[in-house]
Parts: sequence; structure tokens; C-alpha cells
Amino acid sequence: MLPYLVLTLLLLSTIGYYLGRRRSLAMADGHIRNLHSLPSYYGFYTALWCGLPALLLFILWMALGSILITYLVVADLPPEMRSLPPERIDLLVSNIKNLVQGNIVSDTADPVMRAAADQYRRLQAIGNGALWLLVLALAIGGGAYAYRTIAPRLRARNLVERVIMVFLMVSSTIAILTTIGIVLSVLFESIRFFHAIPITHFLFGLQWSPQTAMRVDQVGASGAFGAVPLFTGTLLISFIAMVVAVPIGLLSALYLSEYAHHSFRSVAKPILEVLAGIPTVVYGFFAVLTVAPLIRDTGQWLGLDVASESALAAGLVMGIMIIPFVSSLSDDVINAVPQAMRDGSYALGATRSETIKLVILPAALPGIVGGILLAFSRAIGETMIVVMAAGLSANLTANPLKAVTTITVQIVTLLTGDQEFDSPKTLAAFALGLVLFVVTLTLNIIALHVVRKYREQYE
Repeated sequence: MLPYLVLTLLLLSTIGYYLGRRRSLAMADGHIRNLHSLPSYYGFYTALWCGLPALLLFILWMALGSILITYLVVADLPPEMRSLPPERIDLLVSNIKNLVQGNIVSDTADPVMRAAADQYRRLQAIGNGALWLLVLALAIGGGAYAYRTIAPRLRARNLVERVIMVFLMVSSTIAILTTIGIVLSVLFESIRFFHAIPITHFLFGLQWSPQTAMRVDQVGASGAFGAVPLFTGTLLISFIAMVVAVPIGLLSALYLSEYAHHSFRSVAKPILEVLAGIPTVVYGFFAVLTVAPLIRDTGQWLGLDVASESALAAGLVMGIMIIPFVSSLSDDVINAVPQAMRDGSYALGATRSETIKLVILPAALPGIVGGILLAFSRAIGETMIVVMAAGLSANLTANPLKAVTTITVQIVTLLTGDQEFDSPKTLAAFALGLVLFVVTLTLNIIALHVVRKYREQYE
């Protein structure tokens, strides 16, 4: 029912746009220069008055309607049920909503619950009907008001652009607040973890075994939360991936942009970018079924001790996966270098390779560094390939032939299933996320500083 209301609003706004535009054209007497704004702005002005107030009311009801109905239903429950603890009331309300949605058979429900569910349906129907009437009234009334106020001197463009500016400001504010909320939520949960586990033990401990007991009398109450093995595994796999992705991606971008024929480039670049669209689980299967056995057999042939799950297998496949991130972004940045800079270099007698080394690469360096940082962030955040190819063992080793694990894999492992958010085992996931965020932010700041300094020297 509610989606039809949104479609109705869109239809009314479209009608308002055409009516407002037609009225402005009628007032212009065939001369658009008599209007302050273009006719389309008068149409948008009418459409905004028709749809925006009604849409705000619709959003307000979607946010508060369920809360209001729940409050009214709970207020009509028997006194002994209203006096229950808050968590029992929440469970009761959840059962009532399940009964309304048909998830609970009415024959097995309590009579009081069935009566509450009937009242919930009745209030919901009344609320939806009132919402339809109010939204349609606001839409028609707003459209009529805008239609009457259209005049040749009406600054429709200014009004429309002001609304768009407010919308952009609200969107940017929501994005900023969302980022702040994410950081604060991770920070507060990490502080709770550091109250239970010393931060020095977490950052410098050499053993990771976050198996804590749920009860005092349960065996295994001790847990080791030294995250150094996770940091080492993350850096090891990411380093292997970058060793594979950066040279291949950058060199392929240079070839496609500076050496390849247009017909070859038109075919090769889309094929290369197909790698970015392959699901990571497919890369994981490729690593497990092809790359890992190949590395193991080759290591045994050379007399090396290679684990069935190794950091090398995960790093190699991850490097193949992130090649398009480096290649595509570097290719776009290199092509954005003005042709005049190339022509000037050739006019001075420089060869093509000298032009690439001394002119194109320095000019495209900020974009190339950005692509490498994006690829590095992608490598750090990858989980599926590591789980399938590198394993879950938190081994403190720099040997790429051994099984290791990463921060993201452990975060997923710690938060999988029913967990209590009061135990250090679960809170450790937030601490890992906070450390990963700080490290990534620091690397980005350092990279931006280096790029800015190099750019100043180049300019």
C-alpha cells in the first residue's frame, strides 16, 4: 500500500511539473525572455511544492508511525502485562507484531495477544488511511499554491536551487554524521575491551587465542589477546598482493595508454576490467583448487615444507584480484595528462620512454598513488580469499609458505553466531577494527603528504 502512495506522489509531482511549465509559458506570451527563469524551473518549483511537503510527512510517519501504534497497543494491555519488565514487554510486542504479520498461528496465541494484534491491525489501517488523505491533501494543496503563485517575476530558479542546496547540505551532513557514528561506536566498544584487556597486551602480545569462558566454572576461561600475529599476517598477505598487483597493473596501464594500438586497447581493457567483477568466493575457489596445490607440489619438489593453506597462495590470488584497481585508475590518470606535455617533451628531443619517465609519470603520480592506496585498502579488507586459502591459524611468522590469518578474518570469526557483547572475545573485534582504521588513516595521511610535497616540487 505504501509503495503505491510513493508512486502516486511521483505522478502528482510530474503532473505539477507540466502544469507549472505550461502556465509559465502561457504567461510569457511566446517570449521566454519575459520570464525571470526558464520554464523548466517553474515546473520544478510546482513539482517541489507538490511532492516535498507530502514526502516529508510520509517519512515522518514511516519513522514514528510504528512507535505510536505500539504505544497505543501497549497502553490498552491489562495492568499486569504493562507492569512487566521492559525486556518482557519488548518480547511481547515482538510476538504481537509476528502475529500481525502471520508468523504465528492465531490458534496457538493467547487471547489477549490476539486482541492486541487485532487492535494493532485496526490502528495500522486507520493510520495508513489517514496518511493517504493527508499526503494527497498536502500534495494537491502544495501544487495548487505553487500554481497560483507562478508569475513572470517569480524567482523560480533561485528557489529551486536553494532547495537543491539544502538537500545537498543535508546529504553531506548525514554522510559526516554516519562516519562519526561509526568511529564512535567502534571507539566506545574498544574502550570497553581495553578495560578488560590491557592495551599493551593487545598491541604487543605474541599469542592470539580469544577463547574465553561464558561461565565462571567453565574450563578455558583464560584467553590470549595478543594481536601481533594478526597484524603480521595482514601485512604479509597484503604485501604479497601488492607485489603482484602494482607492477602488473601499472605496466599494463602504461602499455595500454602509451604503446597499444587503439583496436587492441578497446579489447584488452574491458577484458582486464572483468577481473574486478568476479566474486571473491570464485577467487577463493581458484586459490584452493589451483594455486594452493600448485604451490604445495612445487614446494615439495624443491624440498620445502609448504602448508596446505599458505599466505603465498592467498597473496597471489588477491594480487590478481586487485590488478584492475591499479590498472584502470592508473590508465585513466595517465590519459588525463595533457597531450601538450607529451608534444613538448618530444619537441625537445626526448624519446617515448624518457617522456614516460620524466613527464607523464610525475604528472600522473597523485592519481597513481591514489589507485595503489585503493588497491591496498582492498587487500587489507579482503576476507573470503584469506579464509579459503590462508586459513584461520594465528601464526606469528614471516614465512609465506605457512598458514596465517588476518584482522578482517578474525573480526568475522569473532562476530559470527550468537555472541554476548559483554565478553572480551566479542569486544576484541571492535578493538581490531579500531586498530585497522587508525593504521589505514595514518597510511593515507602519509601518502597524501608525500604526494603533495612531490607535486609542489614538480610544479
